[in-house]
Amino acid sequence: MKADKIRELDTKELDVKLHEIDEQMFHLRLQMSLGQMDGLKKYRELRKDKARILTVLRERELKAAEAK
Repeated sequence: MKADKIRELDTKELDVKLHEIDEQMFHLRLQMSLGQMDGLKKYRELRKDKARILTVLRERELKAAEAK
């Protein structure tokens, strides 16, 4: 997911998306540890998406604090 698309979402949607990513990452880690799936590429993409979402959320926090 691109950063521009992430910035279009509101904070509540980002929180839901973040929760979904955490669940997917958990399941991928579990499958990889059992040797059932080679999901390393998908896991890396999820990590990057999570980082992008956290970055956008932090930018919004700083912008709100600056406005006060």
